[in-house]
Amino acid sequence: MFRTAAAAIMGLALALSPGVVKAAEETPALTIYTYDSFTADWGPGPAVKKAFEKECGCTVKMIGLQDGVSILNRLKLEGSRTRADIVLGLDTNLIVEARATGLLAPHGLELKDLNLPVEWKDDTFVPYDWAHFAVVYDSERLQTPPKSLKELVDGPADVKIVLQDPRTSTPGLGFLLWMKAVYGDGAEEAWKRLKRRVLTVTPGWSAAYGLFTKGEAPMVLSYVTSPAYHMIEEKTERYRAAVFAEGHYLQIEVAAAVKASKNPQLARKFLAFMLTPGFQDNIPTKNWMFPAGRTSKPLPEAFGKLVRPAKTLLFPPEEVARNRKAWIAEWRRAMSNR
Repeated sequence: MFRTAAAAIMGLALALSPGVVKAAEETPALTIYTYDSFTADWGPGPAVKKAFEKECGCTVKMIGLQDGVSILNRLKLEGSRTRADIVLGLDTNLIVEARATGLLAPHGLELKDLNLPVEWKDDTFVPYDWAHFAVVYDSERLQTPPKSLKELVDGPADVKIVLQDPRTSTPGLGFLLWMKAVYGDGAEEAWKRLKRRVLTVTPGWSAAYGLFTKGEAPMVLSYVTSPAYHMIEEKTERYRAAVFAEGHYLQIEVAAAVKASKNPQLARKFLAFMLTPGFQDNIPTKNWMFPAGRTSKPLPEAFGKLVRPAKTLLFPPEEVARNRKAWIAEWRRAMSNR
């Protein structure tokens, strides 16, 4: 017993010795604000963390928030006092507003060999994945899915869909912009008609998709890539993406370094790492999106079976920044119970 106590005291003394404390202090740390599905056990976060820590000799801490809009809101709230070194999970619809905060730093990277459906030139935001939004449906419960946004809006009220909140969720905002791109000035009236079919509006994607897979509704707003998960992990083609005649809205997800970071070089190293196979290999089968950079091997066969929209819808980021508040106010009026 005395030997055990002595060993414990010696261990404590060693742990508190200046050399050990100094070594711990010298281990650099990188804090990343991202969304909860990225940090989940089944998401890309754990594998990305492990791969980068092996490369950088640092500690990575990922803080999962509800969704991309929540990340921007958190950054705005904390300002220059934020703990974040990196924000990961914004998209093109938020980059103008995020840049305007003055809280983000130029990446200083040469972005080349990107795999995107549009040209990319930006000195602050680094893209890491992309996909078109889609209404995903359960083919065992819905034999005739909507073939257009109009059919979704004006379809039977008893066939429900789960949506996400555009104030907190990037998919929710993407769907709001999809509605605006198709209906223009008539979007508010279209929302009023669609409201009959909305089972609920969740703060983020994870909650919405969870309700869908539990059978609460036969449709959910998600991505054209979502069925790949079910094909690969569950060996089923039961869940499918509906093809809409008007086209599909595109999402490109991005990350950026925070200007107030205490480890700016480490943050920049992580942004460069994002476009390498060490990061990108985790995107197709953990984030279930198309990779924006190089992967070490071809995409799984299931990705070749996915819907490929004939038309891409995408507002310029500047237009989204000018109108986001007004379009969300329009959505709130339409979805109000009053």
